[in-house]
Formats: sequence, structure tokens, C-alpha cells
Amino acid sequence: MTTSINNSTVGTDQPRSRARFLIMVMLFITVVINYMDRSNLSVAAPAIADEFGLSTAQQGLILSAFGWTYAAMQIPGGWLVDKVRPRVLYPLCLIFWSLATVFMGMAGSFVALFVLRLAVGVFEAPAYPINNKVATSWFPEKERATAIGFYTSGQFIGLALLTPVLIWLQHTFSWHWVFIATGLVGIVWGVIWYIFYRTPREHRLANDAEVQYIRDGGGLVDLEESGAQTPQKLSWANLGVVLGHRKLWGIYLGQFCLTSTLWFFLTWFPTYLVDYRGMDYIKTGFLASLPFVAALVGVLLSGVFSDFLVRRGATLGMARKLPIITGLLLSMAMIGANFTDSTGWVIAFMSLAFFGNGLASITWSLVSALAPMRLIGLTGGMFNFIGNLSSIATPIVIGLLITETSFAPAFVYMTVIAALGVLSYVLLVGKVERVQEREFTA
Repeated sequence: MTTSINNSTVGTDQPRSRARFLIMVMLFITVVINYMDRSNLSVAAPAIADEFGLSTAQQGLILSAFGWTYAAMQIPGGWLVDKVRPRVLYPLCLIFWSLATVFMGMAGSFVALFVLRLAVGVFEAPAYPINNKVATSWFPEKERATAIGFYTSGQFIGLALLTPVLIWLQHTFSWHWVFIATGLVGIVWGVIWYIFYRTPREHRLANDAEVQYIRDGGGLVDLEESGAQTPQKLSWANLGVVLGHRKLWGIYLGQFCLTSTLWFFLTWFPTYLVDYRGMDYIKTGFLASLPFVAALVGVLLSGVFSDFLVRRGATLGMARKLPIITGLLLSMAMIGANFTDSTGWVIAFMSLAFFGNGLASITWSLVSALAPMRLIGLTGGMFNFIGNLSSIATPIVIGLLITETSFAPAFVYMTVIAALGVLSYVLLVGKVERVQEREFTA
């Protein structure tokens, strides 16, 4: 029997398998854990601040600690992703950052928490470049934004559903258990990933028809295979490649602006509700989860809509950039919180803004489409490095801008940043096509 696949044929007696959807679910679970370990400190921050007597500037410093090492390790982390296969690298990262998280629950001082938070940032650094590499090798172009949107939604669904659980843990036991519980989950999942993850060619659930379908659709099925890709040196020449093109700078700067909104919600938002809106911890847990639900809807809609446009013949640039630009525009809605005293309206503005953040969160699909083929990991590392400088800037800048009685300057700052993100995608990215290295050799 001969089965037609994307205008090519594969001789097989079996229908095309769907192992790639199992991989999509595995990435989703990993992202849930990843973001649970990023946001647990924001949940515990008010209690930690009370116990250690921290000022808002000190709170901003500890909330930014993850970002210092996470951003700094993106470039070497991206290089490592090009060198070490995801089956090995991901569980190592998961287990080590989860151990650091467990030890945060045992910390007895500000300094210990700060140092351990730096360690979490180090070991989480390769995570999203790994996600991108896995998605690039497992999914054809017309399904990739949906896959990226689905696993990216893990950061929002995890936060929406688990933030109230973490607050309950803190309320019932203590803030220490917020870190111990989340860290133990990550250790277990690291072992599971190593047992079950394989490349498209190696996975026992992926048949030849599925592998051919992925390849014919633009998926790089050989990207992870031993010997299929020569590990690239972390050299000035390779850094020049990933830093030498305007369209790549467009997605780098756009990512900084997009993730600034995310890091506001991951760091200062619960504190804003508790200290500036006067809510208790339980009520805060419920209301803080609503914007994450909105973001979940946004990111799921974004990937499906983007791939729908590709299938209907829209250019790749239109299909990928339209949701991103629209989402950044909607993120500016948070400025509305400065013009109301109603908690309901504040949550509505925050939910609309974070829906926009979710809608724009398929930016990794542009890394897959634009990155030089031999430097996908390094390009992803640079993308995440520049993007996650916001994880340093956002907590610190907000901590310096706000006063004990006013949070309004923070929302002005976030609105300006979102507007700059729109300009970056409109003016710098241009036509979406893979960067060819000959363009750098003139």
C-alpha cells in the first residue's frame, strides 16, 4: 500500500503515526514545571519579605536574581544545546534546577535564597532553546506554531491552576513548602523525560510515514541524530552570524519587550494585589490566576490561528507576525489600572493585557523560521538571552519606580515597553525567511 504525504509517497502498510503529539505533551509538562519554579518565589515573596524585613528595592533584587544567571547563561546554554542531545541535557537541567529549588525551601537567610535563586537561573537557561530544537526536529512548518503555542501554554495553565495551590501550601504549612514541593516534582519529571524521550528516527512510536511527513513539511528530523550535525564552536565568528542581521535583532528586541510583560506577572503582580490592593493571600491566589487563564486562551488561539493562516496560503511573515503584533498592542491595556479604583476593572485590564501576552507568545516560531540551520541552538540562546534581560530589568526597575503608596509608574513603564516591541516587529523583522550565512560574508 502507498500512502500520500505532502505530495510525496512513502511505501507502508500502516497509517502515519502520531508520536509527535506525545512529544508536544511532554514539552507542555516540562514548561509547566519550568514556570512553576520561576513563579514560586513571587508567591512566597510577601511572606519572605515579612520574615526577613525586606524593602521593595530588596524584594526587586531577589526577584531579579533568577534573571541574572538565566540571561547570562543563554549564549553558552544555546551552544550546549547544539552540542548535547535533548534526551541527556534536559533531564540534567531539570534535576539540578529542581534540587536548587528544594534547597530554597530550607534556606534561612536572604543571602542563601539569593544564591540558590541564581543557581535555578543557571540550570533553567538551556530549557527554551531545547524546546525549540525539539519542536524544529519533530514538527513540520504548518504544525509548528500550534505545537509551540500548545507547549508554551504550559507556562500559563500551570500558573493559572497551580498558583492557588502554591498559595494554599504556603497558607496551610509555610512558604518553605512552596519550594520543596515544586522542586520534588521537577526531579521526578527529569527521570521520566530521560526514559521516554527519543528523536523522530529513534522513537518506537514514530513510523517511517510520520518521519517522512515531518521531513517533507520542513521539519529537521536529522537535527538531533548523532553525527548529523557537527557541534559548532562558541566562536566570535558564530556570534557574528547570530548578531549580524537586522531581522534577527528584530526578534531579539521584540522578545525583550514581550517577556517584560510576562516577568511583571511572574514577579510583582501578587505583591501588587496584596500590598497595593489590600487583598488576603487566598483571594489573591484566585484573582492572580485569572490573567493567566486569559493568557492561556491567547496562546492556544495564537498557534492555531497562525498555522491556519499558513494552510490558507498567507505568507509565513503575516501568519507569524500578526498575532505577535496584535498581542503586544493588547498588552498595553494594563495602563488602564492607573485610572480605576475598582478591583474588578484592574483584573479585567490585567487579563486583557496578559491575553495579549499569550497571543504574542509564538515568537519561538520565528526563531525556527529565521535561524541559520547549523546555529539553531545558538540563535535560540541569543534570542532568549536578550529577551530575558527583561527578567533582570523588570523586577528591579519596578522596585525602583514604585513607592509605598503608588504602583502607577510601573504600568507606565510596561506600556512603553510593549509599544517598543510593536515597533521592533514592524520595522526590523521584515520578510520571514531563514538567514543564509553567505549574507554575512560580503
